Amino acid sequence: MVIKRVFDIIAICLGLPVLAPFMLIIAAVVKSTSKGPVLFLQERVGLQEKRFLLYKFRTMIDRAQQMGTSVTTSADFRTTPVGRKLRRLKLDELPQLFKVLKGEMSLVGPRPDVPEIVEEYTPEMKKIFAVLPGLTSAATLHLRDEERLLANVSDPDRFYEEVLVPLKVKLAMEHVDRRSFTFDLKILFQTIWMITFGRWLPIDEHAAVARLREHVRNGVDHRRKAHRNGETTLAN
Repeated sequence: MVIKRVFDIIAICLGLPVLAPFMLIIAAVVKSTSKGPVLFLQERVGLQEKRFLLYKFRTMIDRAQQMGTSVTTSADFRTTPVGRKLRRLKLDELPQLFKVLKGEMSLVGPRPDVPEIVEEYTPEMKKIFAVLPGLTSAATLHLRDEERLLANVSDPDRFYEEVLVPLKVKLAMEHVDRRSFTFDLKILFQTIWMITFGRWLPIDEHAAVARLREHVRNGVDHRRKAHRNGETTLAN
């Protein structure tokens, strides 16, 4: 953990001077293209279940939370054109680097969720709070098309809670069980590769993870079929 913390600080101190100009440009574009603040602040649950404020560049219209849930799909009307691009490239996450410096997050670790989702966690699922939440994670890679996936189901909120949350926690347990600096480095470099080239090479994809991903696909197909059957019934 000490090595990981030292690496986080060194990496950010080296990277921020390079990233700072891009962050200023992003902030200016966000402010000039849509009404509202530059940053989006949202309460999340982190280490030892302590709550903290997560920072992101705002990607949605002002007061978007009052118009829907925290679950976002690729077809969400609340997302701005600029925000859609930022989300696809994960650039909206850059302000979280300051949370890493503060020690509330790490570069790699389970992605923190909102309190209302965490309230539904089982005791077993809450084991992920034994490690710092991260800017990127194994789930970030495996579920890189999460918003597009949610756009293809009839009830995104239910699908997120029943299918994606357990899958995310299962993937997050890799960070808890391993606590491996080498594993973290693989996740970090794979994330950079994915953002740069739009693809990635699966990292230690165990049979269990493969089954979980198949479960997601089956869940989507099942809900599509149910949705079509419902439309047919209504038409009849």
